[in-house]
Amino acid sequence: MSTIAASARIHPTAIVEDGAVIGENVIVGPFSHVGPRVVLKDDVELASHVVVTGKTEIGRGCRVFSMAVIGGVSQSLHEAGEESTLTVGANCVMREGVTMNTGTVGGGGKTVVGSNCLFLANSHVAHDCQLGSDIIMSNNVMLAGHVHVADRAILGGGCAVHQFSRIGRQAFIGGLSAVNYDVIPYGMLNGNPGVLGGLNVVGMTRAGMDKQTIHRVRRAYKDIFEGEGNVRANAAAVRDAYVDCAEAMEIIDFITADSDRAISSPFRRKG
Repeated sequence: MSTIAASARIHPTAIVEDGAVIGENVIVGPFSHVGPRVVLKDDVELASHVVVTGKTEIGRGCRVFSMAVIGGVSQSLHEAGEESTLTVGANCVMREGVTMNTGTVGGGGKTVVGSNCLFLANSHVAHDCQLGSDIIMSNNVMLAGHVHVADRAILGGGCAVHQFSRIGRQAFIGGLSAVNYDVIPYGMLNGNPGVLGGLNVVGMTRAGMDKQTIHRVRRAYKDIFEGEGNVRANAAAVRDAYVDCAEAMEIIDFITADSDRAISSPFRRKG
């Protein structure tokens, strides 16, 4: 049997399968379908024609608009119906046509989305993605499998992110860009193929970063990407010079961490 709070409002045409857990003040709109392993936390609102399926948990206060499919099985060619999950944090908004898939066993079995994220129409979160909080994905953004996106990143409309790529905290991805490689924290990437165009200074300022810190981060950026060595070697070489600047160290640690992808740079790769 389903567990449905007394204050929940479920439209007569909606289907809530046995086993679903429906919290306080949840609204399930006309012709929506909630699967048997779904948990909808308090104050979740599903508009009409929403599908929430799989082993999926939707956090408190989330709003899901029409034609969204949340918790569908992965589109991986290796999908074999194994146990996997999708977890969405609190106060996220998923606009019309958004799709989010559960994980795969080969990728850890979990797709995770943080809180206070905004997913505009027809954006897609693939299997095993790991998303932080306060992220904005504009219309038609496409995340391939195993992508990591850190807090406060903004992805412009129609951009596509290659599988296993990382997008650092507060990075900005321009519309229609192709993200083939990792994007550093505070980085700003545009184009197809994507080229790093500097730092997201506007975003850094809006986040309350003072001018002195921004200047230090800019200097670190130049040392890393305009130095004589390769990017990873340059980042390691300048580490001691920036130990007193947390933001610069965030970039350095991101670059020197293990990754399946190269680092996006200001220079267009050939071939």
